[in-house]
Amino acid sequence: SAEPQMLACVRAKALELTLLSVSVVPNAKRTEVVGLHDGDLRVRLAAPPVDGKANDSLTAWVAEQLHLPKRAVRLLRGMSSRQKQLEIDMAANSVQRWVAQSLVLAHGD
Repeated sequence: SAEPQMLACVRAKALELTLLSVSVVPNAKRTEVVGLHDGDLRVRLAAPPVDGKANDSLTAWVAEQLHLPKRAVRLLRGMSSRQKQLEIDMAANSVQRWVAQSLVLAHGD
């Protein structure tokens, strides 16, 4: 099959529902994917870890990256942890494609 191997951080939950495991680093200069960390997608967040600001900023940023409405990306786990799990209203192979492209860009930095 032409589909690349699924990355560990992307898991299909249903046909149009995907779980994405993210490890965040708050207080960054800009929000960006910086690689993989223990199988999670590592994202630097230009938001402080206070009052859920980092969580809101993460879900909004992922939605924007995937061209989805904000409500299509939800924080499932990790409200106050660096390890977070997002639930995304999108097919896993589409999320996977975005993750793979982000990782290529991250290594070109």
